[in-house]
Amino acid sequence: MKIAVEGCMHGDLDNVYRTLQHLEKSQNTKIDLLLCCGDFQAVRNEQDLKSLNVPPKYRSMNSFWKYYSGAEVAPYPTIFIGGNHEASNYLWELYYGGWVAPNIYFLGAAGVVRFGNVRIGGLSGIYNGRHYKLGRFERPPYDQSTIRSVYHVREYDVRKLMELKEPIDIFLSHDWPLRITDYGDWEELVRRKHYFRQEIEEKRLGSKAAAELLEKLKPNYWFSAHLHCKFAALVQHGEGGPLTKFLALDKCIAGRDFLQIVEIESDAGPYEIQYDEEWLAITRKFNPIFPLTTKGADFRGLNLEMEDCLEWVRSRLREKGCKPFEFVRTAPSYDPSRSNFDGALTANLRNPQTESFLQLLELPYLLDKNPDAKDFSPYPPLSVKSGISDDNEDIPIDDVDDDDVELPKVDNVES
Repeated sequence: MKIAVEGCMHGDLDNVYRTLQHLEKSQNTKIDLLLCCGDFQAVRNEQDLKSLNVPPKYRSMNSFWKYYSGAEVAPYPTIFIGGNHEASNYLWELYYGGWVAPNIYFLGAAGVVRFGNVRIGGLSGIYNGRHYKLGRFERPPYDQSTIRSVYHVREYDVRKLMELKEPIDIFLSHDWPLRITDYGDWEELVRRKHYFRQEIEEKRLGSKAAAELLEKLKPNYWFSAHLHCKFAALVQHGEGGPLTKFLALDKCIAGRDFLQIVEIESDAGPYEIQYDEEWLAITRKFNPIFPLTTKGADFRGLNLEMEDCLEWVRSRLREKGCKPFEFVRTAPSYDPSRSNFDGALTANLRNPQTESFLQLLELPYLLDKNPDAKDFSPYPPLSVKSGISDDNEDIPIDDVDDDDVELPKVDNVES
């Protein structure tokens, strides 16, 4: 199986798909799957731009809307996680994962799926210690504070992933695991990105949550993005233990290392995205303590005996099948013939995919439950600094010239 891995998408689906098609023809090969490591920007219309935390000059429709509307169809099955520049209102509808457009699947705030016999897990967002132990208190429409905190990783989602027992082949995170630079050529990295030196030397570069997951899950491959550069590392888990091949990639810009092709042993195709039994069982076990205010989850007394739950999930999937529920549009698509669309959208719309998923697991729908006003946001608006912030959140997205928008060079793609 040949899998294409892309760094930060930034809504530029047209160019990424075009690059892969060119690669297939020039190298006489076939790509089976595309993985994206965040900042996907599934922006359906101009209303969604209000939930995208980027400077105003970068709030543009780009090309996702074509795939959402049906004007274009993704030529490859595509799986992505969220980053820190997302249409967060849309991704909240699909907290548990689902299709954002035909053939384009969001893994959810955290998730695991199977593609053929390859098991793929992921964690959306970026780490911020101030919000890590809080619940999911943010609701659209977001204010100046919640538009930033909504994409911060939460302990609840990480604890779910930590319960995985079956092997993971590929794991995706947006930010890098903390201290991953210890396992690669960090000195060469700081020659290219000198402003990372202090954080690397002080052992602060990266996500603590991702580092814990790397140590626990020990996947064969781990792919990340966020820092807009390519970096490879090889992690050996204990003496004689398994190896994890780590690779971070850039964003989709001409001349940058934004794309990599990896070949993984797998069963013969055809392949399709399917639910993962163990992940569904974990989701069912954890959902009763899903924290929906600033108060974090209470893990005390949580029954994590999985065997009975796994068998229950298997019986449900035997009835329904393992394919995710079908894509449904829940908002109007951008229309380039109309400028400044500002149509009224239903607040906290229930996505039929999410409703069907929860019905499958016999779980209540909780995503539109509003936290009490007193619990909503105890934090003042986060100050926005120029350059790199102390917690490595604000990677400059304008680190190339604004007019550098030509088709990415296929010559820079490695296989």
